[in-house]
Amino acid sequence: MAQKLLVDSRWFRTHRRDRNVVLVDTRSADDYWKGHLKGARHFDPFPFHYTNTDERGTREFRAQLELIFSAIGITGRETVVCYENDSGMRATRAAWLLEWMGHKKARVLDGGLKAIAGEKLTTDAAAIKPTRFRGRPCDDISASADFLIQRLGSPDVQIFDVRSDEEYFSERVRAKRGGAIPGAIHRDWTAANTPEGFLKPAKQLRAEFEALGLRPDAEIVPYCQGGYRAAHAYVALKLAGYRRVRNYWGSWAEWGNREDVPIEHPVRPT
Repeated sequence: MAQKLLVDSRWFRTHRRDRNVVLVDTRSADDYWKGHLKGARHFDPFPFHYTNTDERGTREFRAQLELIFSAIGITGRETVVCYENDSGMRATRAAWLLEWMGHKKARVLDGGLKAIAGEKLTTDAAAIKPTRFRGRPCDDISASADFLIQRLGSPDVQIFDVRSDEEYFSERVRAKRGGAIPGAIHRDWTAANTPEGFLKPAKQLRAEFEALGLRPDAEIVPYCQGGYRAAHAYVALKLAGYRRVRNYWGSWAEWGNREDVPIEHPVRPT
């Protein structure tokens, strides 16, 4: 199952013209219109997010996603391949959102456009026939603030902070409060990629995650600032064979702006 989250360049070149394959370019609109893969539809996930993970916020976010996926012609029956310039947070965020909404065949092109260097890009975009996408949310891959509050200190749940070192050590504060969720294990999300922009091999990721103290038998909840880098960590953890992973999509934008939740202040080693 974990391997199905990714497709490589060989798969892409074999299947890109299949009738049931839909390409989704998750880069900015400027990048998309400068040149994209032929037939690719555009969805930049950055402008579309919620940081309120309570019942109302979740309901509103899901309604928004249904509208977006309907607008770009997603039915739920096709294979959707999300890409950007490399294996980044945009493509993984889009694929995670689709999976969260119940889409069974959301994939990420590992390495993005770098993986298929030489492929001709176009500035043309065909008209899209809207659909009526209806989500069937998969709640076991997401986490809310309440979910974490109820499980802080539980040996069965491990929190994984994938923000930058500066954010983790409160040297860069992007909310009312700096700090970290108590007990979180920290590593910058980019460490899961190779220098070339591909996700590291599954065995290497598994060894690195275990060395951090992330247990394969535990439920792992990655978070960042808004759930984008955490979506990348979700894919990396799944690739490494971690079966129970939840993206805390409210992340520090929610937790750090609340006054009623505990935080800790890690100190950078000297």
